[in-house]
Formats: sequence, structure tokens, C-alpha cells
Amino acid sequence: MARLIVKSPYIKCGGGRGAGGYMKYIATRERVEIIPDDRLPTRKQEQLITKLAKDFPSVKELLEYEDYTQHPTKASASSFITLALEENWSQVQSSEGYARYIATRPRAERLGDHGLFGDKDGADLDKAMSELGHYAGNVWTHIISLHRVDATRLGYDNAQAWRSLLRTHRNDIAAAMNIPPQDFRWYAAFHDEGEHPHVHMMAWSVKPGQAYLSRDGIRQIKSTLTNQIFKQEMLHLYEQKSESRDELMRETRKAMLELSRQMSESVCEQPEAERMILNLAQSLEDVKGKKSYGYLPKPLKQQVDEIVNQMEHLPVVDRCYQKWWELQCKVNDYYSEKERQRPPLSEQKEFRAIKNAVIQEAEHVRLNHISFEDRDMEDNGDWLDERMLTWTYRELWRIIENEAFPLEERDEVAERLELLAEMGDPYAQTFLGQLYRDGGLLIPDVEKARHWLEQAAEYELPQAQYALGKLLLSDDPDVHDPGEGIRWLNAAAQNGNDYAAYALGKEYLRGEHVLKNAGRAAEYFRQAAEAQNPWAQYLLGKLYLMGEGVGQDQNIAYGWFRAAAIQGHTYAQFFKERMEQGPPGPPSLILSATQLLHHMGNIFRDNVPEDSTSTGIHIDHKRLQALQEKRMALGHKQDDHVEAQNMGGMTMG
Repeated sequence: MARLIVKSPYIKCGGGRGAGGYMKYIATRERVEIIPDDRLPTRKQEQLITKLAKDFPSVKELLEYEDYTQHPTKASASSFITLALEENWSQVQSSEGYARYIATRPRAERLGDHGLFGDKDGADLDKAMSELGHYAGNVWTHIISLHRVDATRLGYDNAQAWRSLLRTHRNDIAAAMNIPPQDFRWYAAFHDEGEHPHVHMMAWSVKPGQAYLSRDGIRQIKSTLTNQIFKQEMLHLYEQKSESRDELMRETRKAMLELSRQMSESVCEQPEAERMILNLAQSLEDVKGKKSYGYLPKPLKQQVDEIVNQMEHLPVVDRCYQKWWELQCKVNDYYSEKERQRPPLSEQKEFRAIKNAVIQEAEHVRLNHISFEDRDMEDNGDWLDERMLTWTYRELWRIIENEAFPLEERDEVAERLELLAEMGDPYAQTFLGQLYRDGGLLIPDVEKARHWLEQAAEYELPQAQYALGKLLLSDDPDVHDPGEGIRWLNAAAQNGNDYAAYALGKEYLRGEHVLKNAGRAAEYFRQAAEAQNPWAQYLLGKLYLMGEGVGQDQNIAYGWFRAAAIQGHTYAQFFKERMEQGPPGPPSLILSATQLLHHMGNIFRDNVPEDSTSTGIHIDHKRLQALQEKRMALGHKQDDHVEAQNMGGMTMG
């Protein structure tokens, strides 16, 4: 894989540190160690390499070290020893000597009498060495290398190419070193040696103590140079990989959405998870203050983690998490060859929201919370029975509802309907109110909807009364009127609308718009249940199971669950089966694992990869920073050239 290696040690001028053995080697290296053959390394080389690796562990990151370990020869040993010594030159030589060394040593490509180059043509070696000889600050000695095959392919196998590159980006390098451009000084020389031709670049500030090079700065330098060197090649590569990744994302997105939907709609039997949630609920009794994961003591955090991992055992959760994980690994494969192991779900940061969902459900158990599970209820409370309508009304409504009819014809029908409404017909008024409420054919207008529904409600039409009550209890500030909403729901319930009775039962259980009263809630649920409303039958069963608002009676509870189950109510069937197995426990506990599974489904859905429909090259924003921090300093990876990105594609940094 194509890589650019950048090393940036520095020499602290004003007093060098001696290392006699290394000094002697440098003085004699050119004469004894450059042996361009494939014979095994000498004993002297092996001993020196062992000592280098021990004294300077960072040299193991060099490409030359990788070459040596894979193919130990005299030539690969010599190349590694050279670069390792040069990277740590501050400990073996002064900066002046280093400047002369990199400019005049054999294999340095000369641009005149020597190989040194800088901002201007005709670099003066003696002047540069004199400047450094009187300098008292830090001088950084960047070593920039490529594989031979990459250098040849990309045209960076000569001094002129490197001189042009470094001159073009000298201000970028200065910025990375926190040096103003006008204070930045640098010289470099190109060494066409071995399998890794490289550049030595010395850089400093005219103001001692001004420069500062952090790891982020080194990454910036590397990214800048990599962008330019691999620009065209990487663009083509990313185009190919983006296409394959986008296809992978589309497939994963489809699978995860289906699995998350299953989670959100499933009824879950997980006795062990229920037991653990109950234990957590009991532990939360003693917790003061905010009850969220970050504020819990460590033992309770462990309980939460265990519950998350227990839920991971559910096949649907495991499959969904695995799909997500496979996608992350595939994306990472574009940037890293390192194999990754899937961590437990509780350790996956992207799904931390699940932990607070666990705490929420434990709190519901602790407080004996009553839930309704009617998200998917088909609300027919405002439907007008066609048997009550004349043939004219049925035809008008059929045309309005059928989008296959021309819009002009449907508009004409809507105008006829409004004329009938103005003439005082309650059915036409109800139709018109629903049209203004729901939009579609008419522009939504809640105030007009309220007007026409009020007209119909005054005629004691229960469907209109129910629709009006719901509208007034909605969150729309233009029509929100809880008092009137409750009044009209009562009117609809008294006129036999079982959905209105069910809605009132919920209101009295929640206590949001009326005083909480479980007894009255039970009365309304019973009215709706006796009218064969399965949702009311289910809620009434839960009240009898809990003894909430009615006397506790498991037999009656079972009867209502059975009645709702016969009509296809999934949750009622779940409760019925649990009661057949033995004492069921509180409803909040029975449903705790199910409710948690629903939360998990929503959280997984929120983490489904976004559908990429625009053209261009796409990089995961969450991944970008981590990849830059973890990979760019370790050798070139295929995201090194990406510095900025927008939805339209990639911007080269």
C-alpha cells in the first residue's frame, strides 16, 4: 500500500549530547556499510540494529525497519541503520554537522556543488551552516520518505520534484510548526538511496523559542504533502471505493431498518432481563438527584451494562448490531488493515442512549407506571358509517378520496360539499372539517376545521364531537383548548362513541388535562370495552391486574385480556399467556423488556447510515477525526488526503 513516512525529531542547539559509538559509525558508514547486495547482514549490523531498536523504539515505525524484518540483507540493514541514526541525530551530532552531512554525503543528489536547496535557487551551504552555528533554538530535522516504486511512479525520485513540493507548501509547514511565514527558515536535500528515497529537511524560526511542533502539527505536515503527492491517484481510488461503500451502506441501511422495525413492533419475553430490571428499579430507590447513566454510582452502572448485554442476546438485537458492526468494519477496511473485534453492546459509544433507556424502564417499574401500547391503534372514532349517508354523500366522498380523479373534478366536489355544509348539513360539515384538519385536497387550516366540526358537533353527531375533542386537545396553539376538548369527548362518549370513552379513560389515568382518577378511567374503559373496543379491553385488564381504580382480580383481568386477544390484540395475547404460566407480576415489569426493545429499535434506527443519493465522494464525518488522529502519523493510509468534505463530494486539503 502506498505510504508516505514523515519523522520530525529535533536538535537542541547550544550543547550536544555525545554518543561515541554512533559518532564513529557515522564517520565510517559510507565506506563500510553501503553494500548493494542481498547477502545476509553482518554481525555488526545485527548488533547495531538491536541496540537502535532498544534505545530508540520509534525507529520500528520506519519503512526501512519493516523491509529489514521481512528481508534481512546487508542492503536493507544499511538503509535502516542510516535512517535510524539520522532520525536521532540530535544525540550524536550538532546541527551544523548535520547540515553538512545531509548536503554532502554520497548519494545526495547535487544541484550544484552540493545537494542543499531552500526557498531560493543556489543555496549557500556555508552561509546556512554559519547561521545554524550561531543559533540557540530548536531545529527540526524532518525525514520524509517513500517506497521506491511509489517515488518512481509518482515522479518523486529526483531533487527538483521535492524542491518544488516543499517550496509550494513551505507556508503550510511553517503554520504546522507555529512559525509565521516571514520567520520560517528551511533547507533540504534529497537522498536517492535504497528502496526508500527520502528528503531531509531542516526547519527553524529566526526567533529562538518561537517554534512548536506537536503531534497534530506533524499530522498536518504529512497530510499536506500526501495530498499533493497522491492527489490524482487517491481521487481515482476514492471514486471506486466510494461507489462500493455506498452500495454496502444501502444494503446495510435496508437490513437495519427492517430489523429495527421488528424491534419496535415485537413483544419480548426475556425473564432474565425483567429480573435484572426489577433489581435495578429497587436500587434506584436510594438514588438521589438525576437518574441518568452518567450520574449513577459505579455498581448501578454495572447493573445497567449487564441489562444491555442481556438484551444483546435477543436474536433480533444481535443481528441488527452485527449488521451495524460489519458496516463499520468495512468502512474501516478502507483506512486500516487492523482486524477489529466486536465489543459488547454496552461498550459501544454510538449506542449509549440504550443505557438511559434501561434506567427509564427501571423507573417505570419502580413507580408502577401504566403504559397504553396503542401506537398502532387504528382510530375509527370519527368515521361516518356509510349506512347513515345518502348515495350523494357517498359519491362525493368517493371522488374526493380518490386521487385518480382529475384535480379539477375533485375541487368541484369539495365546493359542492362546502355549499352543503353552509346549508347546515352535519355530515357535510364533518367531512369538510376533516378535510381542513388533514389537508390533502384542501390546504390545512385548523381554525376552519374547528369551525366546521363545531357546527356538526352541535347537531349531536358523535363522530364530529370526537373529532372536535381530539382537535382541541392537540398541541396546535391555534386551537388548543383542553377544557372544551374534554367536554366534547364526554359528549361523544355519552352518545356511544367507544373511542371517545377510551380517550377519556387515558386522560383520567394520565391526569394531564383533568385530575388523575383511576376509578373514572376504569369506568370509561369499561364502557369502551363493553362496546368491543380491544384497546379498552386490554387497559381494563391491566387495571384489574394491578388493582388500580378497581379491586384487584386476576380472573377478571384474564377475561378482559382474553377478549382483546380474540380480536387480535398482540399485547393482550402476551399478558394472557403470561398469566397462564403463573403469577404474572406488575404489568410495568411484564412489559419492561418489550418497552426496552422498542427503545433499542428506535436507537438502532437513528444510527442507520444515511442514504447517500448525491454524487461525489463521501467520508463519514464521525470517522474523519478519529482516522486523522490515529492513522496519519503511522504511515500513509487512504484517507490521508481528505481534509474537508461537503455533501457534493471531496475537497482536497
